[in-house]
Amino acid sequence: MSDIETLRRILATNRVIAVAGLSADWYRPSYFAAKYMQEHGYRIIPVNPKYERILGERCYASLDDIPDKVDIVDVFRRTEDVLPIARQAIGIGAKVLWQQLGVVNAQADRLAREHGLDSVMDRCVKIEHARLFGGLNWAGVDTKVISARRPRWLAY
Repeated sequence: MSDIETLRRILATNRVIAVAGLSADWYRPSYFAAKYMQEHGYRIIPVNPKYERILGERCYASLDDIPDKVDIVDVFRRTEDVLPIARQAIGIGAKVLWQQLGVVNAQADRLAREHGLDSVMDRCVKIEHARLFGGLNWAGVDTKVISARRPRWLAY
């Protein structure tokens, strides 16, 4: 889903994000997005078998290894790698499957929706958070959100 109210609800009500494919390299988009979300009050759980820790958090080899509750599974992997991740997201009781920019797996999207998860494709969690909660419009970026109201800030 990509309508504004759905994205706003997802980001306002889900605070724990498992990032599948998170890199420890500061210049990678996954690191940049996860760091931004962490700085805005979200708990980031890295999922990448190559690392022990990223952004000060323990890194897990797969979603199945995470002992804590996960709200959003944010996927920074190739499109063909998403379906098994969607199955794991369903298995751990996640609420949202989020496929990052350039990642569009319709089969994973359909599976997630059939199991009651919200599903977002081809969108960046960082960009959407900034757009919907007031972080982009100050720079003159067209956010497609027109309102006379001040942005609703999240309680951190």
